[in-house]
Amino acid sequence: MTRNHNISRRAFIAGTGGAVLTAFLAGCGASNSGTSDSSDSSNAASGGKKIYVLTPSEDHGWTGSVATFAKEKIADVNKEGKYTAELQTADSASKQISEVEDILAGDTSQIAGIVIQPMDDTLQSAIQSIVDAGIPYVAFDRIIEAVASTAVSNVKGDNEGIGAGSASYFVDNGMKPGDKVYVYEGDTSSVTTLRDKGFTEFVTGKLDFDGKKIDDASKWSDSDTASISKSGAMNWSRSDTKAAFESLMSDDSNADIKWFYAEDDELAMGILEALNGGGISDATKEKIFATKPYITGCGGLDEYYEVIRGNSYQDIVKNLGGVMSVTYSPSMIQTAIQDLIDHLDGKQVTQDHVIKCENVTKDNVDKFQSFK
Repeated sequence: MTRNHNISRRAFIAGTGGAVLTAFLAGCGASNSGTSDSSDSSNAASGGKKIYVLTPSEDHGWTGSVATFAKEKIADVNKEGKYTAELQTADSASKQISEVEDILAGDTSQIAGIVIQPMDDTLQSAIQSIVDAGIPYVAFDRIIEAVASTAVSNVKGDNEGIGAGSASYFVDNGMKPGDKVYVYEGDTSSVTTLRDKGFTEFVTGKLDFDGKKIDDASKWSDSDTASISKSGAMNWSRSDTKAAFESLMSDDSNADIKWFYAEDDELAMGILEALNGGGISDATKEKIFATKPYITGCGGLDEYYEVIRGNSYQDIVKNLGGVMSVTYSPSMIQTAIQDLIDHLDGKQVTQDHVIKCENVTKDNVDKFQSFK
Protein backbone atom coordinates (compact mmCIF):
# COMPACT_ATOMS: atom_id res chain seq x y z
CA MET A 1 0.00 0.00 0.00
CA THR A 2 0.36 0.60 3.46
CA ARG A 3 0.89 0.26 3.78
CA ASN A 4 2.08 0.96 -0.30
CA HIS A 5 3.30 1.69 2.50
CA ASN A 6 6.26 0.44 -2.61
CA ILE A 7 5.43 0.18 -1.71
CA SER A 8 6.91 3.84 -1.86
CA ARG A 9 4.41 1.22 -1.32
CA ARG A 10 2.02 1.60 -1.01
CA ALA A 11 3.57 1.15 -1.11
CA PHE A 12 3.07 2.79 0.99
CA ILE A 13 1.67 0.25 0.19
CA ALA A 14 2.61 2.76 1.19
CA GLY A 15 4.10 3.23 0.07
CA THR A 16 2.24 2.52 0.00
CA GLY A 17 2.19 2.88 2.35
CA GLY A 18 0.49 3.12 2.12
CA ALA A 19 -1.14 1.25 4.74
CA VAL A 20 -1.65 -1.52 5.21
CA LEU A 21 -3.22 -4.25 3.30
CA THR A 22 -3.55 -6.27 6.13
CA ALA A 23 -2.19 -4.47 5.77
CA PHE A 24 -1.17 -2.92 2.43
CA LEU A 25 -1.14 -4.06 -1.10
CA ALA A 26 0.31 0.57 -1.01
CA GLY A 27 1.17 2.10 -0.13
CA CYS A 28 0.85 1.99 2.32
CA GLY A 29 1.50 -1.91 -0.69
CA ALA A 30 0.02 -7.71 0.82
CA SER A 31 -3.47 -9.13 0.76
CA ASN A 32 -6.63 -7.96 2.45
CA SER A 33 -8.68 -10.18 4.73
CA GLY A 34 -12.38 -10.22 5.45
CA THR A 35 -15.47 -11.14 3.50
CA SER A 36 -16.00 -10.05 -0.06
CA ASP A 37 -18.22 -7.06 -0.59
CA SER A 38 -19.76 -5.81 -3.81
CA SER A 39 -21.43 -2.47 -3.23
CA ASP A 40 -23.46 -0.24 -5.49
CA SER A 41 -25.02 1.74 -2.64
CA SER A 42 -23.56 4.93 -4.11
CA ASN A 43 -24.89 4.11 -7.58
CA ALA A 44 -27.56 6.74 -8.13
CA ALA A 45 -30.03 6.49 -10.98
CA SER A 46 -28.08 8.53 -13.48
CA GLY A 47 -27.48 8.48 -17.18
CA GLY A 48 -24.41 7.63 -19.20
CA LYS A 49 -22.12 4.66 -19.46
CA LYS A 50 -20.87 2.91 -16.36
CA ILE A 51 -17.59 3.39 -14.54
CA TYR A 52 -16.54 0.49 -12.34
CA VAL A 53 -14.20 1.12 -9.40
CA LEU A 54 -12.56 -2.04 -8.04
CA THR A 55 -10.78 -1.97 -4.67
CA PRO A 56 -10.07 -4.34 -1.79
CA SER A 57 -12.76 -4.68 0.85
CA GLU A 58 -13.78 -1.71 2.97
CA ASP A 59 -12.30 -3.31 6.04
CA HIS A 60 -9.85 -1.31 8.12
CA GLY A 61 -6.59 0.56 7.91
CA TRP A 62 -5.13 2.09 4.77
CA THR A 63 -6.66 -0.30 2.27
CA GLY A 64 -10.12 -0.27 3.81
CA SER A 65 -10.06 3.51 3.70
CA VAL A 66 -9.43 3.45 -0.06
CA ALA A 67 -12.95 2.12 -0.56
CA THR A 68 -14.34 4.76 1.80
CA PHE A 69 -12.77 7.57 -0.18
CA ALA A 70 -13.85 5.91 -3.43
CA LYS A 71 -17.47 6.02 -2.26
CA GLU A 72 -17.23 9.76 -1.71
CA LYS A 73 -16.01 10.35 -5.26
CA ILE A 74 -18.53 7.89 -6.74
CA ALA A 75 -21.37 9.78 -5.05
CA ASP A 76 -20.16 12.98 -6.69
CA VAL A 77 -19.92 11.31 -10.10
CA ASN A 78 -23.45 9.92 -9.84
CA LYS A 79 -24.80 13.27 -8.65
CA GLU A 80 -23.34 14.97 -11.71
CA GLY A 81 -25.12 12.41 -13.88
CA LYS A 82 -22.82 12.22 -16.90
CA TYR A 83 -21.65 8.72 -15.93
CA THR A 84 -22.98 6.02 -13.66
CA ALA A 85 -20.32 4.86 -11.19
CA GLU A 86 -20.25 1.72 -9.06
CA LEU A 87 -17.86 0.41 -6.40
CA GLN A 88 -17.03 -3.28 -6.21
CA THR A 89 -14.78 -4.59 -3.45
CA ALA A 90 -13.03 -7.92 -2.93
CA ASP A 91 -11.25 -9.71 -0.10
CA SER A 92 -8.92 -11.71 -2.34
CA ALA A 93 -7.18 -11.57 -5.69
CA SER A 94 -9.27 -14.47 -6.99
CA LYS A 95 -12.47 -12.61 -6.08
CA GLN A 96 -11.21 -9.49 -7.84
CA ILE A 97 -10.36 -11.51 -10.95
CA SER A 98 -13.92 -12.91 -10.90
CA GLU A 99 -15.29 -9.39 -10.69
CA VAL A 100 -13.38 -8.37 -13.81
CA GLU A 101 -14.59 -11.49 -15.62
CA ASP A 102 -18.21 -10.79 -14.65
CA ILE A 103 -17.97 -7.17 -15.78
CA LEU A 104 -16.55 -8.17 -19.16
CA ALA A 105 -19.17 -10.91 -19.59
CA GLY A 106 -21.87 -8.24 -19.84
CA ASP A 107 -22.52 -5.62 -22.49
CA THR A 108 -19.09 -3.99 -22.76
CA SER A 109 -20.48 -1.27 -25.03
CA GLN A 110 -22.06 0.23 -21.92
CA ILE A 111 -18.81 0.34 -19.95
CA ALA A 112 -17.13 3.75 -19.93
CA GLY A 113 -14.05 2.58 -18.07
CA ILE A 114 -12.58 0.84 -15.04
CA VAL A 115 -10.48 2.04 -12.12
CA ILE A 116 -8.70 -0.84 -10.40
CA GLN A 117 -6.46 -1.21 -7.38
CA PRO A 118 -5.02 -4.66 -8.10
CA MET A 119 -4.85 -6.99 -5.12
CA ASP A 120 -1.57 -8.39 -6.39
CA ASP A 121 0.32 -9.21 -9.58
CA THR A 122 -1.94 -12.17 -10.37
CA LEU A 123 -4.37 -9.57 -11.76
CA GLN A 124 -2.09 -9.10 -14.79
CA SER A 125 -4.13 -11.35 -17.08
CA ALA A 126 -7.41 -9.84 -15.91
CA ILE A 127 -6.12 -6.35 -16.66
CA GLN A 128 -4.94 -7.51 -20.07
CA SER A 129 -8.47 -8.76 -20.73
CA ILE A 130 -9.76 -5.25 -19.99
CA VAL A 131 -7.33 -3.89 -22.57
CA ASP A 132 -8.31 -6.58 -25.10
CA ALA A 133 -11.95 -5.59 -24.67
CA GLY A 134 -11.05 -2.03 -25.66
CA ILE A 135 -12.02 -0.55 -22.30
CA PRO A 136 -9.93 2.30 -20.88
CA TYR A 137 -8.69 1.74 -17.33
CA VAL A 138 -6.72 3.48 -14.60
CA ALA A 139 -4.50 1.49 -12.25
CA PHE A 140 -4.16 2.68 -8.66
CA ASP A 141 -1.44 2.14 -6.06
CA ARG A 142 -0.13 -1.31 -6.99
CA ILE A 143 1.17 -0.90 -10.50
CA ILE A 144 1.81 -4.11 -12.44
CA GLU A 145 4.77 -3.17 -14.60
CA ALA A 146 4.07 -5.74 -17.34
CA VAL A 147 0.81 -3.96 -18.23
CA ALA A 148 1.53 -0.44 -16.96
CA SER A 149 1.94 0.94 -20.48
CA THR A 150 -1.65 -0.05 -21.35
CA ALA A 151 -3.23 2.11 -18.64
CA VAL A 152 -4.73 5.51 -19.26
CA SER A 153 -3.02 6.50 -16.01
CA ASN A 154 -1.04 4.75 -13.27
CA VAL A 155 -1.82 6.68 -10.09
CA LYS A 156 0.44 6.07 -7.12
CA GLY A 157 2.10 7.77 -4.21
CA ASP A 158 5.80 8.54 -4.26
CA ASN A 159 7.33 5.52 -2.57
CA GLU A 160 10.90 6.71 -3.10
CA GLY A 161 9.80 10.06 -1.71
CA ILE A 162 8.67 8.37 1.50
CA GLY A 163 12.21 7.11 2.09
CA ALA A 164 13.70 10.44 1.09
CA GLY A 165 11.30 12.31 3.37
CA SER A 166 12.25 10.22 6.39
CA ALA A 167 15.96 10.60 5.62
CA SER A 168 15.55 14.36 5.19
CA TYR A 169 13.80 14.60 8.56
CA PHE A 170 16.60 12.66 10.25
CA VAL A 171 19.30 14.80 8.66
CA ASP A 172 17.47 17.98 9.69
CA ASN A 173 17.52 16.66 13.25
CA GLY A 174 21.21 15.87 13.33
CA MET A 175 21.77 12.46 11.73
CA LYS A 176 25.40 12.11 10.67
CA PRO A 177 27.02 9.88 8.03
CA GLY A 178 27.41 6.36 9.38
CA ASP A 179 24.93 6.76 12.25
CA LYS A 180 23.00 3.61 13.11
CA VAL A 181 19.63 3.51 11.33
CA TYR A 182 17.06 0.75 11.70
CA VAL A 183 14.45 0.30 8.97
CA TYR A 184 11.18 -1.53 9.62
CA GLU A 185 10.20 -2.80 6.19
CA GLY A 186 6.66 -3.46 4.98
CA ASP A 187 6.90 -6.57 2.80
CA THR A 188 8.96 -8.01 -0.06
CA SER A 189 7.26 -6.05 -2.86
CA SER A 190 8.52 -3.21 -5.03
CA VAL A 191 6.87 -0.80 -2.56
CA THR A 192 9.41 -1.71 0.10
CA THR A 193 12.26 -1.77 -2.41
CA LEU A 194 11.44 1.79 -3.46
CA ARG A 195 11.02 3.03 0.11
CA ASP A 196 14.41 1.54 1.00
CA LYS A 197 15.97 3.04 -2.11
CA GLY A 198 14.58 6.51 -1.47
CA PHE A 199 16.18 6.66 1.98
CA THR A 200 19.59 5.52 0.76
CA GLU A 201 19.59 7.71 -2.33
CA PHE A 202 18.72 10.81 -0.32
CA VAL A 203 21.54 10.36 2.19
CA THR A 204 24.03 9.63 -0.60
CA GLY A 205 22.97 12.74 -2.49
CA LYS A 206 21.38 11.01 -5.48
CA LEU A 207 17.80 12.05 -4.71
CA ASP A 208 16.19 15.23 -3.44
CA PHE A 209 13.18 15.74 -1.23
CA ASP A 210 10.86 18.71 -1.58
CA GLY A 211 13.28 20.20 -4.09
CA LYS A 212 16.33 20.00 -1.81
CA LYS A 213 19.28 17.64 -1.72
CA ILE A 214 21.42 16.78 1.28
CA ASP A 215 24.28 19.22 1.81
CA ASP A 216 27.81 18.03 1.09
CA ALA A 217 28.84 18.05 4.74
CA SER A 218 26.03 15.64 5.66
CA LYS A 219 26.32 13.40 2.59
CA TRP A 220 26.93 9.68 3.16
CA SER A 221 29.42 7.59 1.24
CA ASP A 222 28.37 4.19 -0.04
CA SER A 223 30.39 2.59 2.78
CA ASP A 224 28.50 4.71 5.34
CA THR A 225 25.25 3.03 4.33
CA ALA A 226 26.49 -0.23 5.87
CA SER A 227 25.21 1.19 9.18
CA ILE A 228 21.61 0.95 7.90
CA SER A 229 20.00 -2.26 9.22
CA LYS A 230 16.69 -3.68 7.99
CA SER A 231 14.09 -5.78 9.74
CA GLY A 232 12.90 -7.82 6.79
CA ALA A 233 9.19 -8.06 5.98
CA MET A 234 6.90 -6.98 8.81
CA ASN A 235 3.89 -7.71 6.58
CA TRP A 236 2.59 -4.21 7.33
CA SER A 237 1.75 -5.56 10.80
CA ARG A 238 1.83 -3.55 14.01
CA SER A 239 2.01 -6.68 16.16
CA ASP A 240 4.87 -8.15 14.11
CA THR A 241 6.79 -4.88 14.44
CA LYS A 242 6.15 -4.70 18.19
CA ALA A 243 7.51 -8.24 18.61
CA ALA A 244 10.50 -7.51 16.34
CA PHE A 245 11.38 -4.31 18.25
CA GLU A 246 11.19 -6.16 21.58
CA SER A 247 13.46 -8.85 20.15
CA LEU A 248 15.91 -6.25 18.85
CA MET A 249 16.07 -4.60 22.26
CA SER A 250 16.56 -7.89 24.09
CA ASP A 251 20.20 -7.15 23.23
CA ASP A 252 20.66 -3.82 24.98
CA SER A 253 23.66 -3.02 22.77
CA ASN A 254 20.99 -1.96 20.26
CA ALA A 255 19.57 0.61 22.68
CA ASP A 256 21.84 3.29 21.26
CA ILE A 257 20.08 3.26 17.84
CA LYS A 258 18.71 6.76 17.41
CA TRP A 259 17.01 6.66 14.00
CA PHE A 260 14.03 4.36 13.37
CA TYR A 261 12.52 4.53 9.89
CA ALA A 262 9.20 2.64 9.84
CA GLU A 263 7.78 2.29 6.34
CA ASP A 264 4.16 2.61 7.49
CA ASP A 265 2.30 4.29 10.35
CA GLU A 266 1.14 0.87 11.61
CA LEU A 267 4.77 -0.16 11.97
CA ALA A 268 5.58 3.08 13.80
CA MET A 269 2.71 2.32 16.18
CA GLY A 270 4.25 -1.11 16.78
CA ILE A 271 7.44 0.56 18.00
CA LEU A 272 5.48 2.88 20.29
CA GLU A 273 3.47 -0.02 21.70
CA ALA A 274 6.70 -1.92 22.41
CA LEU A 275 8.14 1.09 24.24
CA ASN A 276 4.87 1.44 26.17
CA GLY A 277 4.60 -2.25 27.07
CA GLY A 278 6.34 -4.67 29.36
CA GLY A 279 8.34 -6.63 26.80
CA ILE A 280 11.45 -4.46 27.21
CA SER A 281 13.19 -4.14 30.56
CA ASP A 282 13.11 -0.83 32.37
CA ALA A 283 16.90 -0.70 32.33
CA THR A 284 16.97 -1.08 28.55
CA LYS A 285 14.22 1.51 28.14
CA GLU A 286 16.34 3.98 30.10
CA LYS A 287 19.20 3.40 27.65
CA ILE A 288 16.87 3.78 24.66
CA PHE A 289 15.39 7.03 25.96
CA ALA A 290 18.84 8.39 26.79
CA THR A 291 19.56 8.57 23.05
CA LYS A 292 16.33 10.58 22.39
CA PRO A 293 15.46 8.44 19.34
CA TYR A 294 13.40 9.58 16.36
CA ILE A 295 10.61 7.55 14.73
CA THR A 296 9.07 8.10 11.29
CA GLY A 297 6.13 6.42 9.58
CA CYS A 298 3.94 7.06 6.57
CA GLY A 299 0.35 6.80 5.45
CA GLY A 300 -1.95 9.07 7.49
CA LEU A 301 -3.27 6.71 10.19
CA ASP A 302 -5.33 8.85 12.59
CA GLU A 303 -4.09 6.94 15.63
CA TYR A 304 -0.50 7.83 14.75
CA TYR A 305 -1.46 11.39 13.84
CA GLU A 306 -2.93 11.67 17.35
CA VAL A 307 0.55 10.89 18.66
CA ILE A 308 2.04 13.58 16.41
CA ARG A 309 -0.71 16.02 17.48
CA GLY A 310 0.32 15.51 21.09
CA ASN A 311 -2.87 13.76 22.18
CA SER A 312 -1.64 10.23 22.94
CA TYR A 313 1.48 8.27 23.96
CA GLN A 314 2.95 11.46 25.38
CA ASP A 315 4.60 9.59 28.27
CA ILE A 316 6.66 7.91 25.55
CA VAL A 317 7.02 10.86 23.17
CA LYS A 318 8.48 13.08 25.89
CA ASN A 319 11.47 10.71 25.91
CA LEU A 320 11.91 10.79 22.13
CA GLY A 321 13.61 13.26 19.83
CA GLY A 322 10.53 13.37 17.63
CA VAL A 323 7.85 11.50 15.69
CA MET A 324 6.90 12.16 12.09
CA SER A 325 4.92 10.69 9.21
CA VAL A 326 5.12 11.03 5.44
CA THR A 327 1.89 11.42 3.49
CA TYR A 328 0.56 8.48 1.46
CA SER A 329 -3.17 9.01 1.66
CA PRO A 330 -5.83 6.50 0.59
CA SER A 331 -7.74 9.52 -0.74
CA MET A 332 -5.50 9.27 -3.83
CA ILE A 333 -8.13 6.88 -5.23
CA GLN A 334 -10.23 9.96 -5.94
CA THR A 335 -7.47 11.26 -8.19
CA ALA A 336 -7.48 7.93 -10.03
CA ILE A 337 -11.22 8.17 -10.65
CA GLN A 338 -10.87 11.75 -11.82
CA ASP A 339 -8.06 10.77 -14.21
CA LEU A 340 -10.42 8.29 -15.88
CA ILE A 341 -13.20 10.86 -16.14
CA ASP A 342 -10.80 13.45 -17.57
CA HIS A 343 -9.66 10.92 -20.18
CA LEU A 344 -13.24 10.08 -21.09
CA ASP A 345 -13.95 13.79 -21.46
CA GLY A 346 -11.07 14.16 -23.90
CA LYS A 347 -8.63 15.83 -21.53
CA GLN A 348 -4.91 15.08 -21.32
CA VAL A 349 -3.86 12.95 -18.34
CA THR A 350 -0.44 11.89 -17.13
CA GLN A 351 0.17 8.19 -17.58
CA ASP A 352 2.80 7.94 -14.83
CA HIS A 353 0.89 9.95 -12.23
CA VAL A 354 3.02 10.08 -9.09
CA ILE A 355 1.49 12.09 -6.25
CA LYS A 356 3.99 14.09 -4.25
CA CYS A 357 4.43 13.26 -0.57
CA GLU A 358 5.01 15.64 2.32
CA ASN A 359 6.46 15.33 5.82
CA VAL A 360 3.90 15.61 8.62
CA THR A 361 5.22 16.90 11.94
CA LYS A 362 3.73 18.44 15.08
CA ASP A 363 4.09 21.82 13.39
CA ASN A 364 1.84 21.08 10.38
CA VAL A 365 -0.18 17.96 11.25
CA ASP A 366 -3.45 19.90 11.42
CA LYS A 367 -3.17 20.66 7.70
CA PHE A 368 -3.45 16.98 6.72
CA GLN A 369 -6.39 14.59 6.54
CA SER A 370 -6.00 11.32 8.41
CA PHE A 371 -7.92 8.05 8.17
CA LYS A 372 -9.26 5.73 10.85
